Amino acid sequence: MINWRSTWSIYTRELMRFLRTAFQSVLAPVLTTSLYFIVFGAAIGGRMPDLGGVDYGAFIIPGLLMLTLLGETTSNSSFGIYMPRFTGTIYELLSAPVGVGETLIGFVGAAMTKSLILAAIILLTARLFVDYSIAHPLLAVIYIMLVAAAFSLFGFILGIWADNFEKLGIIPMLFLTPLTFLGGTFYSIDMLPKPWDTIALANPIVYLVSGLRWTFYGSSDVNIWISFGITLAFLAACTGVIAYIFKTGWRLRA
Repeated sequence: MINWRSTWSIYTRELMRFLRTAFQSVLAPVLTTSLYFIVFGAAIGGRMPDLGGVDYGAFIIPGLLMLTLLGETTSNSSFGIYMPRFTGTIYELLSAPVGVGETLIGFVGAAMTKSLILAAIILLTARLFVDYSIAHPLLAVIYIMLVAAAFSLFGFILGIWADNFEKLGIIPMLFLTPLTFLGGTFYSIDMLPKPWDTIALANPIVYLVSGLRWTFYGSSDVNIWISFGITLAFLAACTGVIAYIFKTGWRLRA
């Protein structure tokens, strides 16, 4: 049975940590997104044709949103579990009457809340630069929450795996961000020449960006159900890995 009081404590602690670093967690992504809109949306977008009947400035919104969400969710979650390990306060959590379920719901719930706040702010920022509409707003919210949950768990794993600050930033910087840029953030996969359009489908971020773009405009490079399936599979895989970590105590009790 879930101890909701413990879950709420973990959730509020993580959320307050997010609010204490609002300058880095909120303002920095908003400024970065604004620069992307100025450069790609205004300067380059005016010379680009519509993509699938969507203005180029509006077309890149889901990609920029995913770019920010993946980086921020992974970094926040990994830092949130790494610091207790680094300072030794992780033993307070391990010795408390708190189960794996309460811990994950608290951490993941906070990450999902942060992602929705960031998404709302970025969408409001985008409105200053381009006119857009969301075809399936409810599905967009659900999809954002699924992606946030999956990459919160991924960040959780990364924070447990890392044994120094350098390793903490390796995956987001060297793998996650480049894959997101190559995942159709600023272009449609159909625009790539052969065989690069096929090779691009090996990039898992393509399916995430494409899935979110479908919830916005009703069209995408990849079937929406494939995108949902891959997101759920990644979420399930990360959940299984974390369950194993808590069961064995790998890097937690060392």
